[in-house]
Amino acid sequence: MRRSSGRGQVEPLAALAAVLAVSAGLVIYADTLEEAVTPAPERETPEVILDGVERTLEEAGVVDPARLESAMAALPSGWHGNLTLRAGGKQWSRGPTPPSDADRATARVSVRIAPAKVRPGQLRVVVWR
Repeated sequence: MRRSSGRGQVEPLAALAAVLAVSAGLVIYADTLEEAVTPAPERETPEVILDGVERTLEEAGVVDPARLESAMAALPSGWHGNLTLRAGGKQWSRGPTPPSDADRATARVSVRIAPAKVRPGQLRVVVWR
C-alpha cells in the first residue's frame, strides 16, 4: 500500500527552477508591456539638441569656446541653429540670426576663458527647421 504523504512531492531543485522560469517570464512580460504602453519621446527637442552640443563642446567637464564651430555640426540634419556662449563678461556666438519663433534651451556650464582660467557661464541653443 502506498502512503499518501509520498504523492505530489517535487525535488527542491526542480521547484526552484520552475520558480525561476516563471519569474523570468513575468519580468519579460512586464518589460514588453511597459514599452508598448509608454509613448516614445520626440527625439529632436531643444533640450536634447542642447545636450548633444554641450557634449561636443566639453572636455573634462569644461566648455571650450574654440569648439563652437565644430559644435554646429552636432545639430541634427534638417535643423538650423544658433549657439551662444557667455562667461566672464565675454560672449561667443555661431550660426545665423534665429527667427523670433525658434525654440530655445539653456544650460549652465563651466567655460575656459583662458589657459587655467575657468568661469561659470551659460550655453544657449536656438533651433528651428
